[in-house]
Amino acid sequence: MKVMILAAGRGERMRPLTDTTPKPLLAVGGKPLIVWHIERLVRAAFTDLVVNHAHLGAQIETALGDGSRFGANIRYSPETEALETAGGIAYALPLLGDEPFLVVNGDIYCDFDFSALALKESESAFLVLVDNPSQHPGGDFALSDGKVLPEGERQLTFSGIGLYRPEMFVGIPRGAKAKLAPLLRAQMAVGKVSGAHFRGRWEDVGTPERLSLLDRELRAAQAG
Repeated sequence: MKVMILAAGRGERMRPLTDTTPKPLLAVGGKPLIVWHIERLVRAAFTDLVVNHAHLGAQIETALGDGSRFGANIRYSPETEALETAGGIAYALPLLGDEPFLVVNGDIYCDFDFSALALKESESAFLVLVDNPSQHPGGDFALSDGKVLPEGERQLTFSGIGLYRPEMFVGIPRGAKAKLAPLLRAQMAVGKVSGAHFRGRWEDVGTPERLSLLDRELRAAQAG
């Protein structure tokens, strides 16, 4: 299965750090956020990777190269300007192929086991949901008997990790900006989105303060 790592965002809340460094290359625990993903993906036998980029994208290509030093094969989907999540995926479809693929946000940190993911024939998407962080208390979606719903008794937060069928994105003109949530809600309405509640370590590294805190925690764990 191919994997797309989303790395095109500007990271406005991370400024001034992202004025000179793309957000996925910001380091925690001694390595860039995106490298933590690549290493975990390779350990789970996901080695065929696509990385999109826009802001300071040349730095990402220089830092990661062809992926061989990680045991991966990395191809790039450069965007003139960030196309948002669904738009970026649609733009990269020629690289992703006709089979279901995994998408991971490049600016999160997690210890999720990617090898546990699976998508049923009857489903369009599978989402990994997590407990709501303090900065996002309202959550995004609900989970009921393995199905993801727009609303429910308990809202959870979308982790930025999901499996998708390429058919979800074929209606988006290549190069157009498009958000992912409306596509997901349309598939939820017909019962074609399943999911799981991940209770392990997951961090939305969205501000310099959260980046610094995570860095300190990881370095302390490494030292201990």
